[in-house]
Amino acid sequence: MTATLVAKGVAGGYAHRVLFDSLDLTVAPGDVVGVVGVNGSGKSTLLRILAGVDQAQAGTVSLAPADAFVGALPQEHERIPGETVSGYIARRTGCAGATREMDAAASALAAPASGGIDPADVYSSALERWLASGAADLDDRLPTVLADLGLDLGASGGETLMTSLSGGQVARVGLAALLLSRFDIVLLDEPTNDLDLDGLERLEVFVRGLRGGVVLVSHDREFLARCVTRVLELDLAQGSNTHFGGGYDSYLEERATARRHKREQYDEFAEKKADLVGRARTQREWSSQGVRNAIKKAPDNDKIRRKASVESSEKQAQKVRQMESRIARLEEVDEPRKEWQLEFTIGAAPRASSVVATLSDAVFRQGDFTLGPVSLQVAAGERIGITGANGAGKSTLLRALLGRQRPDAGTASHGASVAIGEIDQARAMLSGPHPLAASFEQLVPHLTPGEVRTLLAKFALKADHVGRGIEELSPGERTRAGLALLQARGVNLLVLDEPTNHLDLTAIEQLEQAIEAYNGTLLLVSHDRRMLANVRLDRHWSVAAGRVTDL
Repeated sequence: MTATLVAKGVAGGYAHRVLFDSLDLTVAPGDVVGVVGVNGSGKSTLLRILAGVDQAQAGTVSLAPADAFVGALPQEHERIPGETVSGYIARRTGCAGATREMDAAASALAAPASGGIDPADVYSSALERWLASGAADLDDRLPTVLADLGLDLGASGGETLMTSLSGGQVARVGLAALLLSRFDIVLLDEPTNDLDLDGLERLEVFVRGLRGGVVLVSHDREFLARCVTRVLELDLAQGSNTHFGGGYDSYLEERATARRHKREQYDEFAEKKADLVGRARTQREWSSQGVRNAIKKAPDNDKIRRKASVESSEKQAQKVRQMESRIARLEEVDEPRKEWQLEFTIGAAPRASSVVATLSDAVFRQGDFTLGPVSLQVAAGERIGITGANGAGKSTLLRALLGRQRPDAGTASHGASVAIGEIDQARAMLSGPHPLAASFEQLVPHLTPGEVRTLLAKFALKADHVGRGIEELSPGERTRAGLALLQARGVNLLVLDEPTNHLDLTAIEQLEQAIEAYNGTLLLVSHDRRMLANVRLDRHWSVAAGRVTDL
């Protein structure tokens, strides 16, 4: 089925705060609309409204046809206790809901009719929806897709509990649900999080191959550049939403041009207004001075001279009025408000020993997985990029290099005076139910409570954030708190494991600048292709099947 989604005059936000309003959006078959904006601008809110999960504060969202399937993939994969992989996929693809509707309609057929809608019509509609959802052959398609994605779940297969999977495996199951879905309109919120390069390529092929419409939110610039056909920008600072035709790179060029023109228009207006105001002030001073001089200098009996002076002053006053009239007729141009930007540096610690870590024929075992034997060395000041598929051993390698896992064979040694600054995938440095400010203060005892709050505010974590439990914060907010910790503490070994996850595009660009200015040792694990291209690296390690290759 081909379907079109139309949003008219939509406003969204929470409580009494409006994040966006007067938003119009039409998503036709073949459209891939990328929604961009800073964290907190309402991107996820918009997707929930389009999906029918949240109610819009104003405006309408309609589908043609009205019974079209709309599927949404949330930013964080919800893992319900007791839910299996097959149960999760059935729920995420809409097959479970369609099955429940059909079963209820079938039960109603056996009940005596009580007027109103014919139960046979209800069943016919439910059956049609069940077939359209792909529920009829989902169980047959599921094992093939899981195997194709490299999800080896053992003998239990689809009956494996979701809560037993790693973050990378959960991301792959989420991708499997997407590949198995038959939605007419697809809504994706940060679908690239935790996907490796192979998963990203599969996602791109899937999105580009869809016949229906897609609305997606993503921080992955390369993914956006390869997939989107249009861009919708939510500008929180300006309180506006703007559509840009063309792909993501075209959007960047158009946005830069539009912002430059707005700044030039305002500067021209401000300069012209300042000139007119200055000239009016001068004319007013001349007029006042002329009247005073006419009264002071003219003798009582010199009526002609006094009259001439007064007339001259009146002419000056007329010029003032004309100037003020010109100022009033100026078309007002609002000054473009600058968006909040994450501006920070990574705190530096004294240089560590010349060798940070050495592994010699080291073997590390983690359950059924084995990394090694590995022989490598990290020298002080080296900048190393690490890539590899999910489950290849990147996290085990990081634990080995940081001295957090002892080798089962071979040797591992570590340098002295190593001050580690880390952003891990789980953002575990700051976690738990305790308030953000209190937890942060314990990690940086050299800062006063006031200094802690000032620092967090620079990372857009203000009064309504610092008193909340860390587990109540969004993934993006937890990531920004981790970056604030890097600035507050001295670091000579920076370890970043998928640091761009949950950051907005502006913050990612600023993070790249901070990494570029950092002069210590760097271990960067990332699937962000543009970050790997933009950040200066000395070496590139590829991890595959428990082996490390220096490319």
